[in-house]
Amino acid sequence: MVEHVVIQAEERETGRLEAFSDGVFAVAITLLALDLQVPKLGNAASVGAVAQALARQWPSYIAFATSFFTVLIMWVSHHSIFKLVQKSNARLLFANGLLLMLTTVVPFSTSLVTQYLRSPAAKMACAVYGGTFVLISLAFNLLWYGLLHDRTLLRADASEEVIQRIDRSYRVGTPMYVLATVGAFLNPYVTIGLCTALWIFWAFTARGECEQ
Repeated sequence: MVEHVVIQAEERETGRLEAFSDGVFAVAITLLALDLQVPKLGNAASVGAVAQALARQWPSYIAFATSFFTVLIMWVSHHSIFKLVQKSNARLLFANGLLLMLTTVVPFSTSLVTQYLRSPAAKMACAVYGGTFVLISLAFNLLWYGLLHDRTLLRADASEEVIQRIDRSYRVGTPMYVLATVGAFLNPYVTIGLCTALWIFWAFTARGECEQ
C-alpha cells in the first residue's frame, strides 16, 4: 500500500514536469509564426504585387519550417525520454529547466535568420542560429546523461534497446550542430541545410523510440 502511494506521488511529480515542459515547447513553437508577416500594400494592391511581396519573404518560410520541425522533434525526443523516467530529482529538474530556457531562444535566432539571410550579416545570423542548437544539444545531453548516471530515476522496465538508440542518436547532435555553426562562415545555407537534414534524421529515429 505504501509502495503504491509512493509510485503515485512519483508519477504526479514527473507528470507536472512534463506538463510544464509541454507548455514551454508549445509557446516556443507558436512564437515562430510571428515572423510570418502579412505584406502591407494597401487595399489597392494587385494580385501580382501581393504574390511578389509574399515571394520576397522566402527567408521567413525557410527559417520557420526548419525551426518548427526542429522544435517539434525536440518535443518528441523529450517525450521519448520521459517515457523512461519514473521519478525526478533536483539535478533532473535544473537540467530540464536549462533545456527549456534554451528552447525559448529558438524564435529569437530564427528571427535573426529571417531578417539577415539576404544581407552581408547572413553568416553571423546563421552562426547564432546554429550555435543555439549546439547549446540545446548540449542541454539534451546533460539531461540524458544525468539519467544514465542515476538509473534509479528510470523505470525498472525501461528498454535497454531504446536507451542505447537514444544514446547513439545524441552523440550525433552536438558535433553536427558545431559543424553547421562553423559552416555558416563559409556559406549561410550550409547551416540551414545541415539543420534541416538533422531534423529529418531525428524524425526517423524518434519514430522508432515512440513506438517502444
